[in-house]
Amino acid sequence: MMYKYRCLNPISPAGTNRFTDEYVPAGEESAADVILVRSASMHEMEFDRELKAIARAGAGVNNIPLEACAEKGIVVFNTPGANANGVKELVIAGMLLASRDIIGGISWVQENEEDGNIAKDAEKAKKAFAGCEIDGKKLGVIGLGAIGVLVANAATSLGMEVYGYDPYVSVDSAWRLSRNIHHARSVDELYRECDYITIHVPATEDTKGMIDKNAISLMKEGVVVLNFARDVLVNSEDMVDALVGGKVKRYVTDFPTPEIAGVKHAIVIPHLGASTEESEDNCARMAVQELRDFLENGNITHSVNYPDCDMGVPDKTRITILHRNVPNMLGQFTAVLAADMINIADMTNKSRGGYAYTVIDVDTEVGENVVKDLEGVEGVCRVRVIG
Repeated sequence: MMYKYRCLNPISPAGTNRFTDEYVPAGEESAADVILVRSASMHEMEFDRELKAIARAGAGVNNIPLEACAEKGIVVFNTPGANANGVKELVIAGMLLASRDIIGGISWVQENEEDGNIAKDAEKAKKAFAGCEIDGKKLGVIGLGAIGVLVANAATSLGMEVYGYDPYVSVDSAWRLSRNIHHARSVDELYRECDYITIHVPATEDTKGMIDKNAISLMKEGVVVLNFARDVLVNSEDMVDALVGGKVKRYVTDFPTPEIAGVKHAIVIPHLGASTEESEDNCARMAVQELRDFLENGNITHSVNYPDCDMGVPDKTRITILHRNVPNMLGQFTAVLAADMINIADMTNKSRGGYAYTVIDVDTEVGENVVKDLEGVEGVCRVRVIG
């Protein structure tokens, strides 16, 4: 079987080279089975019926209409953790830039490049750019996912005293977390204790604007706040006031916005967190692997709008059904198969919020009439047969 893929942004060949001969780029006018995307906005796109999946080569998926895709039976994947090391390294760099006025020192050298006595004059000028070391300072890490764990462990290795807060930390993250990390009982405890605070949580209704004037009021005088997760996690107006008033010594962010760009004591980076060759390669590899496993085997890994589900490699005919998460769907599916004299060899059903995924392995071939009968069940978004 041949599959067509389309890339809406440049995708690393480290990923696309992992497509086999059964995968070909979709032409300009032809519909694609899957789409690979990085930052291109898809909210205004019209999706062909043939489109089965979208893979975001990165973590954030705010450029993809998740609900609309779910309703059309389009599975959306992301690549959590694939760019974690690249972001971690920039967070560490951000702490160092905030601790010592390296940027100011470099600017002074550039401004005085024609000074014949620059070496001697630099010795006099450098006191204006002096700072502090991070060794022995307290770092608070909010969110202990793939990136947060790496930042916490790296900071511990650099001699920092690290406090971590994440009420939803996964078992996998907990295993990878250094035993030297202090587990804060509340985010308020972290605010009060730490000299540096870095945020690594997704943007949800609960987390948007979490760093506001109330949170800042609990922090130490001269605290450094780092945001390499999402711009909306920090209330820009409150942060500007805190920088101007001196409560926050430095705000380091990877998200330029009109409110924060150019504000004194803000170090604003042009969204470089995952902009490394290694991160782009890792994201592309993971995205392609997710798409192939879904198309070829029906398995879902790292979806953001449907539940994850792994039934391995099929040795029989496999029916996959993406549907709304409502009562009696399984009963209706089994009734359809029984009426069509199809025996079920294995079956699993997973749900996530308003949507669910059912995978059924059967002993016989599945005809178009069976597919149409299953598609006729109210609440079914897409039916696909593999094998």
